[in-house]
Amino acid sequence: MTRDTQMRAVRLHVAGDPASLDLEEAELPQPRPGEVLVRVHAAAITRDELDWPEDRLPAIPSYELSGVVVATGGEVFALTSFDRDGVAADYAVVPADVLAPKPRTVSHAEAASIPLPALSAWQGLFDYGSLEAGQRVLVHGAAGGVGAYAVQLAKHRGADVVATASSGNIDAVRALGADEVIDYTTTAFEDAAGTVDVVFDTAGGERLQRSPAVLAPGGRLVSVAEGPPPGGVYFVVEPNRAQLAEIGRLVDEGLVRPVVAEVFPLEQARTAFERSLAGSRRGKLVLEVA
Repeated sequence: MTRDTQMRAVRLHVAGDPASLDLEEAELPQPRPGEVLVRVHAAAITRDELDWPEDRLPAIPSYELSGVVVATGGEVFALTSFDRDGVAADYAVVPADVLAPKPRTVSHAEAASIPLPALSAWQGLFDYGSLEAGQRVLVHGAAGGVGAYAVQLAKHRGADVVATASSGNIDAVRALGADEVIDYTTTAFEDAAGTVDVVFDTAGGERLQRSPAVLAPGGRLVSVAEGPPPGGVYFVVEPNRAQLAEIGRLVDEGLVRPVVAEVFPLEQARTAFERSLAGSRRGKLVLEVA
């Protein structure tokens, strides 16, 4: 149980190894100027994040949270910076300028699942891809966490959305709003997609390397998975309060919906991270803290 100056925190001791995760007693963090103390209610997991803090072990993982600001009682959610301790703990100190109001219509677990994949989709489509209403976009990996948001956000922006997915995910991607879904395991997307203004890749590999073939003149190729062919752009998502607040508004209006695959108590963090490495799934894994 949390005491006045103590809290529970999950700590990673060996980079990339979920077996080295332990739930430990830790000092309650103290905010510095520009930071706030948040009571964490839920923290989301990203598949490969245990590799990130290699140079600062032991480290607290998880960089997406939903919770309550201790000083004000306001409900918030956020993507935090990757170069500091994460939020898989009872409390976390978070820069005030990355916190956005939590969507009112979803649970803390659902809210925590939103920031990283939704901001990745937003920044890939609109900041780097310059996608506009009336344009065509091809989303690779549309059933995945980032891809699912990309389909929904592109459709909301007024784009014509073509998506690639495996046969078992075709119906799910259509339900997200894709105008056309190509089973990449049986059909060459170059033959089925036509030309597009933007390719947004979340899958990498061969699909990414073949993507320039479908770009219209002046088209943009953007990947969040790996470095693309020459002329394309690879980026790493960044926290952005204004974008996250707008995404939260779309969630509350029913225009974007989060997908949670499974929720684990904080005490089962090791199991949750092991599960995150065991193959693809639709939706995020979330740790329930409070």
